Amino acid sequence: MAKLINLQSFKDFFRSGQIGGVILLFCVAVSLFIANSTYAPAFSSLLATDFGFTFGSQVYAFSVSAWINDALMAVFFLLVGLEIKREMVEGELSSLKKASLPVVAAMGGMLVPAFIYFLLNKGETTASGWGIPMATDIAFALAIISMLGKSVPTSLKVFLAALAIVDDLGAILVIAVFYTNEVHFDYLLMAGGIILLLLAFNFFNIKPLFFYLIPGVFLWYFIHHSGIHATIAGVLLALTIPTNKTTIESPLEKLEHLLNGPVNYFIMPIFALANTNITFQKEMITGLASPLGLGIIIGLFLGKTIGVTLFSWVAVKLKLGSLPSRSGWKHIIGLGMLAGIGFTMSIFISLLSFSDELHVTEAKFAVLCASVISGLIGFIFLKSIHKKKAVTTT
Repeated sequence: MAKLINLQSFKDFFRSGQIGGVILLFCVAVSLFIANSTYAPAFSSLLATDFGFTFGSQVYAFSVSAWINDALMAVFFLLVGLEIKREMVEGELSSLKKASLPVVAAMGGMLVPAFIYFLLNKGETTASGWGIPMATDIAFALAIISMLGKSVPTSLKVFLAALAIVDDLGAILVIAVFYTNEVHFDYLLMAGGIILLLLAFNFFNIKPLFFYLIPGVFLWYFIHHSGIHATIAGVLLALTIPTNKTTIESPLEKLEHLLNGPVNYFIMPIFALANTNITFQKEMITGLASPLGLGIIIGLFLGKTIGVTLFSWVAVKLKLGSLPSRSGWKHIIGLGMLAGIGFTMSIFISLLSFSDELHVTEAKFAVLCASVISGLIGFIFLKSIHKKKAVTTT
């Protein structure tokens, strides 16, 4: 019965992801248009506008940009955390045999791009951006592979989703460990107390979601003030929410179902709208040939392709896992290319990597170029495999 739940959950996740990817693409286009029009100053002013509320003597006000990147994205990470936990309990990551290949492939897809970036930026002021090419954008990657329809086996789509989920977990750990500047242990201690409370609710099988979501708001606040990026609160909250292996909808599955639409249709598009407002300049083209630009483009396209394929090959040869059904090594190469679509998470890490606005802009542009290259070539490559098979069979 658990398999039926997994299949339906995957279908829901995949369906919302592919439609969300189209909306995301539209918002990228709108953001680029605004950034290169007369509306750019007004839009930048809007993003810098502070708003919030006052509670007693305390004022809680952040810029629009901060609310998007710290608060809304925490909800995005909550959904990612729910998906990770569900897959670990009853899905593609629920056993060592199932999880081994996507986990190993994802590790290759993170380590090789980071190493390429490190080699190209060693000793440069941009060396801190090594985490940028590690990430895969689930929404865009699933949107592209969905366009292939029956040209690729369903098992390959499931494999890509599992790989991207593991990839996101890796990116989350990188953000928590390497992109935290200063830790305030008093707030961290209070956050730890909230987590213990949530774990106690889980242990005593308390199912109403408000028992988790209300403390989750305080968890976000304490994490935000601890110095660790606030989005990590979403993942920590997700790991405490109860789930099961039965046909009865668990609190985790209920929350995941509730968040799929808002995250894919609103939060990620808003993030793209706010963070891809790149004003094109002649210097940006030359910036693509800089260590920063090359590190991101080569890391995402070649690094992901090489890392995913090589580590998958090693895992299969060592009999740690087997290829997805009805797929071959050419499919894995094409999937590695699609994994180079790093859009949302890569841009997010770019914002954390640099204080220099020029570096942030160049990184965003390089991520955009690398994602277009990876998506387009990956799509054409996987489509060509199906056409060759069709010709062979006729």
